[in-house]
Amino acid sequence: MNIIEAWLSDLQQRLMAKMLTVPEVRIGVFYTAAQLSTGHVGVAFSPRDLSDTVCCPKSAAAAPPAGRMAGQEAWTLAEYALSPVPLRRAVGVAVLNALSALAMERHGVPGGQAISNLDALAAANVQPEDKVAMVGGFVPFIKVLKENVAQLWVIDKHPQALKPDEAAFWRAPEQAIETIAQADVVIITGSALVEGGLDDLLTAAGHARMVVLAGPTASPWPPPFFERGVHVLGGIRILDQEKLLQVVSEGGSGYFFEKEAEKICLMRKPRVKTLHYREEE
Repeated sequence: MNIIEAWLSDLQQRLMAKMLTVPEVRIGVFYTAAQLSTGHVGVAFSPRDLSDTVCCPKSAAAAPPAGRMAGQEAWTLAEYALSPVPLRRAVGVAVLNALSALAMERHGVPGGQAISNLDALAAANVQPEDKVAMVGGFVPFIKVLKENVAQLWVIDKHPQALKPDEAAFWRAPEQAIETIAQADVVIITGSALVEGGLDDLLTAAGHARMVVLAGPTASPWPPPFFERGVHVLGGIRILDQEKLLQVVSEGGSGYFFEKEAEKICLMRKPRVKTLHYREEE
């Protein structure tokens, strides 16, 4: 079972597959948003650089069914997160994040704690001697890390996302696994939930001291992620659902979510090893 399947399954158990609908779906330029009938909203990265468009019957059939999603059952749309089609996955992950917000409202953060207004990089507690692998070019993070860690690698499809003086940090996606395996701290963009490959990245990060999933998309129900080695989920908690839907529809990126949402870090509690003593006969 991959991490998306585990996320969906765990939510169904926690919410007892409660009948919920999705009255609003917004697919914006930078983010996709979905609202549950309970009012809870979730967002997900809208994939770009798509290899196909919706200008022909074949590609249109694969795209999310525009005009027919609003009003559907939440669990039906949540299963879009398992689709091979990127835009469908974005809708599914947004619905899963909305369901996650509902689950955390009811059940808290099993195995961890939620800390409001904490930046994901601060939560990572990066040390000067650390080697850091970053999947996705987080510009604010690069500014802080590039002169304050022993080694920085930025794995991104677009080398032009880095400034000329940062070019030496760039690594191609094909080098992701071998690069992550060398890191003490691994920071992965939440967009990996939409773009795919997160399971492989987390496996490669198995020996890292700290693994962080960051960005607005990284706002899931935490237990399946904690179980797979994530220490920090640096996402958002939405405060003004209606306004956030408007911002997404009007092409807003995460930089526009400051008033409508707050940063929140879901921190995994340290696992305590127990010793078992065998009584002498």
